[in-house]
Amino acid sequence: MRPKLEAALAAVVQDLGGETRIGQIEMLEAVDAALTEKSHLLVQAGTGTGKSVAYLLPAILHAMETKSCVVVSTATLALQQQLIGRDLPRIAAALEPVLGRRPKFAVAKGRHHYICKNRLNTSVIPVDDDDDQAVLFEAKTTKLGKEAKRVRTWAHTTSTGDREELEPAADLRVWRALSVAGNECIGAAKCQFGTECFSEKAKDAATTADVVITNHAMLVIHALEGLRLLPEHSAIIIDEGHELSDRVTGQATGELSPFLVDRAVKKARKVLELKTLTELEDSAHDLRLVLDEFAGFSPKRIVMDPAEYGENASDFFVSLAAIAATLTGLREVSNQGLKQISDLNRKDAEAHSDDLAARSLARVALTEINDVATRLLKGSDFDVAWIERAEGRQPAIKVAPLVVSKLLSDNLFGDVPVIITSATLTIGGNFDQIAKSLGLLAPDQGLSEADLDDDYGDVEYDEDGTEIPLKKAAPAFLHEWKSLDVGSPFDAASQGVLYIAKHLPPPGRDGLGDEQLAELTRLIVASGGRTLALFSSWRAVDKAAEHLKKALPAADLNIKVLVQKRGDVVAELVKQFANDTTSILLGTVSLWQGVDVPGESCSLVVIDRVPFPRPDDPLFAARGARVDRAGGSGFKAIAVPRAALLLAQGAGRLLRSQNDKGMVAVLDSRLATANYANFLLQSMPSFWRTTDPDVAAAAIGRLGSSLNNG
Repeated sequence: MRPKLEAALAAVVQDLGGETRIGQIEMLEAVDAALTEKSHLLVQAGTGTGKSVAYLLPAILHAMETKSCVVVSTATLALQQQLIGRDLPRIAAALEPVLGRRPKFAVAKGRHHYICKNRLNTSVIPVDDDDDQAVLFEAKTTKLGKEAKRVRTWAHTTSTGDREELEPAADLRVWRALSVAGNECIGAAKCQFGTECFSEKAKDAATTADVVITNHAMLVIHALEGLRLLPEHSAIIIDEGHELSDRVTGQATGELSPFLVDRAVKKARKVLELKTLTELEDSAHDLRLVLDEFAGFSPKRIVMDPAEYGENASDFFVSLAAIAATLTGLREVSNQGLKQISDLNRKDAEAHSDDLAARSLARVALTEINDVATRLLKGSDFDVAWIERAEGRQPAIKVAPLVVSKLLSDNLFGDVPVIITSATLTIGGNFDQIAKSLGLLAPDQGLSEADLDDDYGDVEYDEDGTEIPLKKAAPAFLHEWKSLDVGSPFDAASQGVLYIAKHLPPPGRDGLGDEQLAELTRLIVASGGRTLALFSSWRAVDKAAEHLKKALPAADLNIKVLVQKRGDVVAELVKQFANDTTSILLGTVSLWQGVDVPGESCSLVVIDRVPFPRPDDPLFAARGARVDRAGGSGFKAIAVPRAALLLAQGAGRLLRSQNDKGMVAVLDSRLATANYANFLLQSMPSFWRTTDPDVAAAAIGRLGSSLNNG
């Protein structure tokens, strides 16, 4: 380690009152080398490694030595707030005596994270999804009206205008009305409040910072769409890197629905000609009719292969033709509206900011319709389109990229070094899968047996019964990169048990069976609560909750059962779970990742089944079909790696500190019996394993008893 970096680490460790760790030093040196050599690096660092210090110290030194900026991107708001609110202030203070000045840091967020002073002081208020302007801002006695008044009062006193500083958090409908998305802003030069703009001030602060913290969405827009949202920088560090490809997919997904067209009409009512508005309303009606008709088909993907639709093929193509005609009409009328707005701006360039804001809102809404309609009509082989009907919502057409690796390869990885880190980057025991998803390695034809470890799939034997080693094809590098796994400071084998319920029947399509529910109850009772139960569907969550609320009192176990519901604030649920040390928390989706509850509150993590993507998930089904057509296995190339990543994340909820002990229980026998089981197990922590239900119940029972008596 070079002397300056060693001195910086010593100062930070002393100030924080901690100690250096082997994995942290390995990572710190590797990040420093990558920045110096301008090379790309993947680093897996387990929980407790101290990875934020391991990348922030080299980043700060690099920025100050090169008089440049380093961008650090996170997937979650929680990590972003941890870096800005806790880690960087303490590190900067500790480094000031060593470096001669205090390092500067700033945050780069989307414009919608800040109050818009033009919206705050103007009569132009966008119509909200559910409530019109009168309800939102004039009905002061309603709950929503009182909330609007509270947010307005805060907005006139805050120095930052940052949504994260408002306690409690603002109602989303109110915040939408008082903020603007980046593409809705009329620009500081044209805005009467441009010199007072909160977002512009934050952007200016970022231009002089050594380290700028942002999120994956901002980074993706900056890199892929060519919008200069971030300051000039000499390096990029991506934490929570396992989520990057999903965030890219989300950013590149387009949506078109009758609701969005109706909303565009409302936003454009004061801007467009009456004839154009009427045509837009008619188009929304037509779109609603064709989507309702198409919603009866299965699969919901819009594909051109009649074989996928069986006896309904001819009816499907009639519906498809109707969709195409409706999309053509939407593209034409939105083009017409955009031309009218462009003509208005050209003729009245000095319009009041209220008028400019109204035109901007209409322009953005129409552009979204036009872009998605054009993309769908183009029908690229690199896109997948489908009809989606969420609960309580109108049907919508969505279109997403089949793969995002090429987007990342072409736009993110270049002369600027990119360092990607996470606690879960190796899948199946190596970095190949993540490297392919990020565009560092060329994708193969579908992870044949020869592309994976021998015991991943069917093993071949010669005439004498000797196993024949399977050869692996050499990967094709699209960019030069290095990788490093610094391991974990935890001793997983002595701190945790992995119990696989091999005796249970494989899970069926109907969700949790009676055997799984009985095993879940048995383990929770033995543990005395203290359980985070992760499910692969909302239906399973509801079924487990209904069962446990009856079964636990019957077993004389009086504990609180916390149940995640759609739309819940996850942070509040996790806080309740952590504070009540015998409670259990049941949930899905967001609870598989990011839950950080050290101590006895989370002594048992139960996973209901191997979390494969749903067979009817249009995007994953299309990606799998693409691999199948190329001669590979879509299941092994797409579904298995996805499940491995989520399993690793779910199992990672157990050990969050050196003193944690407990069990991860998987109620899916396939993790012990399927030919892909070893690949999945290689992606999980190296816990001591058992498939014996009595051994498992006894082990978690001993831990529960010791906690009760301690």
